[in-house]
Amino acid sequence: MVWSSLIALSLSAASLALQTSLLVQDEPAELFDVKVPVVLGVMSKCPDAIMCESVFDRVVSTVSDRIDFSLSYVAQLNESEPEYGVTCKHGPEECAGNIQQLCVAKYEPLSKWWEFVQCHNYQGREQIGKPDVALRCANTAKIDWEGSGIAGCVGSDVSGKTEEGIQLLKQSLKETRHLNVVKSCTVVINGYKVCVRDDYTWKECEAGHAPKDFIRQINEEYRRLNSDSNRLEDNDE
Repeated sequence: MVWSSLIALSLSAASLALQTSLLVQDEPAELFDVKVPVVLGVMSKCPDAIMCESVFDRVVSTVSDRIDFSLSYVAQLNESEPEYGVTCKHGPEECAGNIQQLCVAKYEPLSKWWEFVQCHNYQGREQIGKPDVALRCANTAKIDWEGSGIAGCVGSDVSGKTEEGIQLLKQSLKETRHLNVVKSCTVVINGYKVCVRDDYTWKECEAGHAPKDFIRQINEEYRRLNSDSNRLEDNDE
């Protein structure tokens, strides 16, 4: 009788464990987390981009866990351009600044590369792209310049005239073109242009251009994306 009770108890426990396991397997449908793609189309030495990035400093700090955030650079592919094969509106030093930011973004998490960009901007637009400024900002952001791979990406002279750095810039220009972005700064949330800062003026910003407005739009898109994902997961079961 005792053995029968123990066996029954063991079977009951096993059944409960199996049910619990099945419930846990169902959990991802509720916990599915899709980040919102957010892109700023910019030129590193552009005053409008610097203003736009200053507004987004609060946005990034507030919703960093909900966004897949990147900068996409506005320039023109030009194979006759001897240094980069790219023509940057504010000169070759802007190309260098673009590449420095791209290399840091490639090898460092958002918190560090975004601090690097903010430091770049704080130095003044005329200083962006200069090697000593890039190294100083790397130190400010506590970036391991040599060990991370960034040094190889930007080159020993920090000019970005490396195969890797130039390729990152050209790839960024292709992504910018794919987004149909031509103005610096253009705010793109989940593939939709929601605001433009151009000629020192905010334009085409129907939902607003303050940090709270971008935060609201991102949160709304985050809820929509994850609601859609949950429905897709439920349909797959």
